[in-house]
Amino acid sequence: MKTVTVQTFVALLSVALAGASLAADNLDRSVLPIHEPQPTTITTLDARDAKAPPRFEVKAPEGAPNVVIVLIDDIGFGHSSAFGGPIRMPTLDRLANGGLKYNRFHTTALCSPTRVALLTGHNHHPNNAGAIMELATAFPGNTGVRPRNITPLAEILRQNGYSTAAFGKYHETPPWEVSVSGPYDRWPTHSGFDKFYGFIGGETNQWAPAIFDGSVRVEHKQTPDYHFTTDMTDQAINWVSAQKSLSPDKPFYMYFATGATHAPHHVPKEWIAKYKSQFSGGWDKLREETFARQKKLGVIPALAKLTPRPKEIPAWDEMSADQKRLFERQMETFAGFAEHTDHEVGRLVRQLEAIGELDNTLFFYIVGDNGASAEGGPEGTYNEMMALNGIIGKAEQMMNHIDTWGDPTTFPHFAIGWAWAGNTPFQWTKQVASHFGGTRNGMVLHWPKGIKAKGEVRSQFHHVIDVAPTVLEAAKIPHPKTVDGVQQRPMDGVSMLYSTLDAKAADRRTTQYFEMFGNRGIYHEGWVACTRHSIPWLMAQNPPLKDDVWELYKVDEDFSQANNLAAQNPEKLKQLQAIFLKEAERNHVLPIDDRRSERFNPAIAGRPDIMGERKTLTVYPGMVGMMENAFINVKGVHHTVTAEVELKDDKTSGVIIAQAGYFGGWTLYLKDGKPHHEYNWFALERTNIGGDAALGPGKHTIHYEFIPDTARPGTGGKSILSVDGKKVAEAHIPKTQPFAFSGDEGADVGVDGETNVSPDYKQGDNAFTGKIVKVTVEQK
Repeated sequence: MKTVTVQTFVALLSVALAGASLAADNLDRSVLPIHEPQPTTITTLDARDAKAPPRFEVKAPEGAPNVVIVLIDDIGFGHSSAFGGPIRMPTLDRLANGGLKYNRFHTTALCSPTRVALLTGHNHHPNNAGAIMELATAFPGNTGVRPRNITPLAEILRQNGYSTAAFGKYHETPPWEVSVSGPYDRWPTHSGFDKFYGFIGGETNQWAPAIFDGSVRVEHKQTPDYHFTTDMTDQAINWVSAQKSLSPDKPFYMYFATGATHAPHHVPKEWIAKYKSQFSGGWDKLREETFARQKKLGVIPALAKLTPRPKEIPAWDEMSADQKRLFERQMETFAGFAEHTDHEVGRLVRQLEAIGELDNTLFFYIVGDNGASAEGGPEGTYNEMMALNGIIGKAEQMMNHIDTWGDPTTFPHFAIGWAWAGNTPFQWTKQVASHFGGTRNGMVLHWPKGIKAKGEVRSQFHHVIDVAPTVLEAAKIPHPKTVDGVQQRPMDGVSMLYSTLDAKAADRRTTQYFEMFGNRGIYHEGWVACTRHSIPWLMAQNPPLKDDVWELYKVDEDFSQANNLAAQNPEKLKQLQAIFLKEAERNHVLPIDDRRSERFNPAIAGRPDIMGERKTLTVYPGMVGMMENAFINVKGVHHTVTAEVELKDDKTSGVIIAQAGYFGGWTLYLKDGKPHHEYNWFALERTNIGGDAALGPGKHTIHYEFIPDTARPGTGGKSILSVDGKKVAEAHIPKTQPFAFSGDEGADVGVDGETNVSPDYKQGDNAFTGKIVKVTVEQK
């Protein structure tokens, strides 16, 4: 008897769906755009005597459901109440009670890779997203540019009669394409979404976000209680309400991807207060308590084991009293942040219910795009940008921020122990794709009209690439063979709808590779072979890839990867290693790149840089939000900034040019006519130099020069300010930010948007009151 592979089954299913679709409405949906029929030739002279033919219009198949995908950022399997965690998430609980929990659902272990896989149904390396977009390289599988033979789910649905919108975090656009120069092909509104409101990068300040409406940069509302998650929810509610009011018969697809709970952990203080003193037992005890709740809820098997704490994560009992006080506040803040996020999702759910659309909405609530994040380091950090630059925070640096943790004066992230506890019962954390602590996330599927089962658990092995095929099957839409004349790559994903009918249905995903920064593994027919190559918070040189030690787990029986069988079954391990290499070759995983912070530099990484070989960039008023990959690199290198200005009087104030913001960056500005330059090192050390005399009316040339001490990342250097050819101030900057200023704040001319680099002027009220002719930034 001939064996039918999963790939063959999916292909046959696609053909069947295509045929069914063609028979139902006489449209060939396998080719996009759907071909418009040739118009009928009309011979009648007078329109009054003729009958118009039916208008050609593409509509979604009859009964096609609305689709909502909610994706929470950087939250672990063991964080939410629905999966046994300590954080109350009543909206998730409600949808789980009315739908299904999936406890063997997987991600890629990192932001951008999970998102491209989720929104296309293809593995992350074929999407050229082997890591986050900011770390793209020149190698296939890592270029950061989605190929044309992969069409996002949003575009497939849009061309099949859906309204489409995305709100929140995107993080799929190559950073060198985030400028007015484009191209816009990989922006949300050119990737299938009619509407986009959110931020393009990997994270944002929840109190002062860098927002795009479509492809236009917009400022957030200047209100005392502003928070981005609330703002994006308002936008989503307004959009879906209007869409259904105007086109009640047209289904919608909404991608609702919060910036929460990714750092910075920003949340109103009343939400933090809900968790006061609830984490005084520490992370070791929290894991034990969560593990017990998980078994009681039935979201993990009765025989599952709690994996031990690795030696790289400190024991709670070893922490000092001050450290414990700081760490408690970190976790209280994160918990409040997560509950606040679920509350906002709840507002969206209630509106869908109010307009009568919830029952026929295929609703995915994905609790994490990877495991909880250990990127805050062993003791956490009050400024996450330090950790992203490879600088480990120390508790003594943060003690005076305890009472303000989570407010606009902090950019915080919690300690690694809390991330590990949030990934109970698994090993490791975000970025560690070899183990389920990095890749297994809870997921709830809710669709009252299409799923009869309620309040049950499903344990089939699935992955984010399986979401898009699930949507297409539910909507009775085939995966297209060609789009815009380009033959499409077959989806890697398989539909999960079969699992909704039978809790014991055999898995249809039998193989899945994982890889991130050298941490890699392979799932195949109930087994996992894997090797943990690198650790997120350790920036030291990694060992050679060939020396990595592999582990082996029979995960159909060993839910948490607790029993390593490599020594007992070397032949099985060897078999799975061969399968990994085969999948790695097929998906462009090789060569493996384990570099992290240094890849923020385009010259090191080998990716495109909008500056190319140019050493000089001249910018003009109105040029704002220029991200680091679309701006000349001044980090730790010899450079000058020359501004030509015209002043009306000697009281001129405001920003001439600034890069990044309150948590790190630099700014050139006037205050009461006096020129200043400030270098802000992670909001911890500031070097401000300025002239003593106010500049009079007329034309002036303000010149700044930085001369580095040495040619290395993070070097200090000489800071010199001159006006009209005369030096007016000089100082020494002790150190500079080595690899990145900000994840979302760019360079602005004539204003300092979002947060202010210097406290010497106000946030939101710092526009230059004179005239800027031009500003030239030059590498020497």
